[in-house]
Amino acid sequence: MSRLLTTLCSTICREAPLLFLAPSLATAHPVTVQAFQFSTSAIRCRRTRDNNKVRGVSAIRRTGLKQPVSMSNEPLPQPVLDPARRSPVKVDENHGLWAFFNKEKKFLTTPEAEAAHGRSWSVEELRHKSFEDLHCLWWTCAKERNRLATEKYERERVKPGYGEYEGDERDKTVRRTQRAIKHTLTERWYAYEEARKLAHEARKRSREARKLARENAKVNMRISEKGDVQNPDASEVGTSEKDANDTSSQLQQPPLNMPPMPPQSEPLRTPSAAA
Repeated sequence: MSRLLTTLCSTICREAPLLFLAPSLATAHPVTVQAFQFSTSAIRCRRTRDNNKVRGVSAIRRTGLKQPVSMSNEPLPQPVLDPARRSPVKVDENHGLWAFFNKEKKFLTTPEAEAAHGRSWSVEELRHKSFEDLHCLWWTCAKERNRLATEKYERERVKPGYGEYEGDERDKTVRRTQRAIKHTLTERWYAYEEARKLAHEARKRSREARKLARENAKVNMRISEKGDVQNPDASEVGTSEKDANDTSSQLQQPPLNMPPMPPQSEPLRTPSAAA
């Protein structure tokens, strides 16, 4: 019996796999696993409406709105390519953009007309001008520089081959005038600041003088009040002085029952000397 059990155990051990091979043998046979998507909800899978109405609008790709609007059925204006059919454009003669061009309203000025200008304003001449005149002269120079800059840009584009030197010289003259205007205004500003400081100091000294006068008046009033308390009125002063004089005169007079005293110049005689 024991031999049979031993033979059976040895046979089972030889046929059974090793323990460390058990995991690999467990997955040897294919197992069918059911796989699902991340979301099976019908609401999430359904494509929602795009709330951005201007999405996809591009002028470069020429794409318009995805949804029709009230002006979708209106025809777009077509450019008029025939010059004879074009309507004339009315431009205001006093428009501000004309300041960027010369008086003839042309793109470029001839070198002769560009060089026909005077010298720049000096500081001595501008010192006699008012603020309104300096203001007008400054903006006249600003408009002239705008015109010169416009013509310089046009010459770089067209490349006519003339006008560069004359334009630069005129621009230098205008800039010297503007520099003189700044110098004049700076001098006036410093003069104004000095005058303001002097006026402030004068007001300060005036306030101090008034304060000192008030203090002196208070001191004099206190002194006068103290003098009135110590000294009586003028009538009382005169009466007291008269009484004092009368008293001193009565003390100096001898009594009636006594002989008069000899003068002080004579020596006094004693009874012994008389005998």
